[in-house]
Amino acid sequence: MAGILVVDDEPSMREFLKILLDKKGYSIQTAASGAEALTLLQHHPFDLIISDIRMPDLSGLALLENIKQQDLSIPVVLITAYASPEDAVLAMKNGAYDYITKPFKVDDILSVIKAALGSRQEKTQSKEADAFTGIIGNSPEMLKIYDLIQRIGPTQANILIYGESGTGKELVAQAIHQHSKVAENAFVPITCSAIPENLIESELFGHAKGSFTGAIANKTGLFELANNGSAFLDEIGELSPLIQTKLLRVLQEREFKKVGGTETIKVKVRIISATNKNLEEEVLAGRFREDLFYRLAVVPIRMPPLRERKGDVPLLVDHFLKKYSALFDKEVQQISSYALKVLMDYDFPGNVRELENIVERGVALESSNIILPESLTLSGHRTGRPADHDHSPEYDSRPMDENAFDLGLEQYITDIEKRLIKTALTRTNNSRMKAADLLKMSFRSFRYKAKKYNI
Repeated sequence: MAGILVVDDEPSMREFLKILLDKKGYSIQTAASGAEALTLLQHHPFDLIISDIRMPDLSGLALLENIKQQDLSIPVVLITAYASPEDAVLAMKNGAYDYITKPFKVDDILSVIKAALGSRQEKTQSKEADAFTGIIGNSPEMLKIYDLIQRIGPTQANILIYGESGTGKELVAQAIHQHSKVAENAFVPITCSAIPENLIESELFGHAKGSFTGAIANKTGLFELANNGSAFLDEIGELSPLIQTKLLRVLQEREFKKVGGTETIKVKVRIISATNKNLEEEVLAGRFREDLFYRLAVVPIRMPPLRERKGDVPLLVDHFLKKYSALFDKEVQQISSYALKVLMDYDFPGNVRELENIVERGVALESSNIILPESLTLSGHRTGRPADHDHSPEYDSRPMDENAFDLGLEQYITDIEKRLIKTALTRTNNSRMKAADLLKMSFRSFRYKAKKYNI
């Protein structure tokens, strides 16, 4: 229920607006003067203020100035029986949301009130979103996540963030840490799947010198580094049963021993984990410990895929346009309406990460100051375009190069890649960006291949 303060020295106007707005479901308070309004503002939060301009002690314009010094986000609608262009200009210049002259139609003022409250909500949501560095989105799905982060951040509860790849799970983990009581302490991330199974124990718990071949010095593990802070375990579903058991002990006892060590190390660490797997299904299949799952998922957070929050696509596009225009020293600041529609109609199987890649490539390829549809490169097999099938007649009819068997598969593929890269560079006058696009690969992948083959 929106709270509205009505300020007018005429009792009849105060009573009229109170009755009208009460019936519409608003929470109404009234003040007979500007000074009384300022007193109420010190003790009550309001979402909107409606004030007469001409009042004996403190004018509506002076009240407006005082309000804006306290909170720029509160919309103020000014009303007066003595309309003048000067007052209207001054009111809008000083930050009034709108200016209405008496007598006014009921529908007109209700329309202004609705629009003003909508503006207030948008500003509040934008302000809330700004508090979460790197996370872009004002959709209802993201606002729920912002609210959850603010509520669970100060607690010590372990968090499990789950969702598809590219949805921003690590950004949410960082935001939870930043909203915690230990935000000034370490946030230590580790990607479980990126570390070989025989080294993961050492990475998590550390090792003692001489505990295994190559252990030439003592090593501090993730949990010790994150002591009194937060440890972020990405792709937690990839941990082996042995490491799951050892991790469970850390969660239960808040202690562990280094690999090859004898000393018990006590730690106070909040565990924030993430996965793109369905861990409940992994538990049922016997691949993930049930007791560990419940220890990790005290508070589960589901990251919605981008296709479920399409309203955030324009915001994300705008953010990435600014980012890559600055990075590539370009002036691409807009996207055409048709190009935006192409993106809005796309499902983004790679989620926000894929959208960022699309915009990055679009900025790199675009020669004008606006992204056009032809600068967008979407995954063909995910947009309805027909894909090749191994057993199609067209595929089977292609002649086989007998040299493939003499060279072996790897060398044959290497030779093909080299020839294709050289041909693409020749056709694009040695433009690596255009050559990558011609080969339908990312610029990073193209640059890696070219460097690998010394081209």
